[in-house]
Amino acid sequence: MRGVLLLFMIALVGFLSCAEEAGRAMPQYPGKKVGVVLSGSGVYDGTEIHEAVITMLTLDKTGAEIIAMAPNIPQLHVVNHLTGEEAKGESRNVLIESARIARGEIKDMKDVSAEDLDALIFPGGFGAAKNLCDFAIKGKDCTVNPEVERLMKEMYEAKKPMGFVCIAPVLAAKVLGEYAPVLTIGSDENTAAAIEAMGGKHEVRKVDEIAVDETNKLVSTPAYMLGPTISHVATGVEKLVLKVLEMAQ
Repeated sequence: MRGVLLLFMIALVGFLSCAEEAGRAMPQYPGKKVGVVLSGSGVYDGTEIHEAVITMLTLDKTGAEIIAMAPNIPQLHVVNHLTGEEAKGESRNVLIESARIARGEIKDMKDVSAEDLDALIFPGGFGAAKNLCDFAIKGKDCTVNPEVERLMKEMYEAKKPMGFVCIAPVLAAKVLGEYAPVLTIGSDENTAAAIEAMGGKHEVRKVDEIAVDETNKLVSTPAYMLGPTISHVATGVEKLVLKVLEMAQ
């Protein structure tokens, strides 16, 4: 019995040491203000919630301040997430729906400028391609919401880093295509071709990897463009957040 107790105590000490080491391993960035751009609530017509929560959780663990925001515009449409079908006759507002994820602590994007931020991150979800721009409909010929484009250009001109998750790199390709941004959406050939047609340079990455454009201060990761599970996605998103914060130093 005494031997079993001793083994238990050794295992407990080892566990606590590992937990303490893991806590120390997360870099700290107190005082850094990071914008998180949401596009609604739910993968099919708004923000991919897992990607948004992982982004905000990682930011919080580093001590960074999260500034959630969204444009105050109607959604393209509403999708029933139980059936995957469009909910005919329903309409929702991107800012109001995004407030669900941000627990009400959210700004209208028009009230945010690059001066308010040290970095900016775009989680994915179809909302990034339906509400923040119309890539889901027009592909490489898409247009970007004016407030989204304004803030992205302000951040770029101020040399402040930006991160793009899942499908969101299409925003960077469209707005910053003249600077040949290096981006990844994983390995989807059609989306990669559209990114390159808009001026970007696509690099294939796995779900737990990131593409880093040091010149343009951009970071991207495939997330649910590849999946398959939240733990796989979390690894890539966490790497993206930490790299964006490192670039903001």
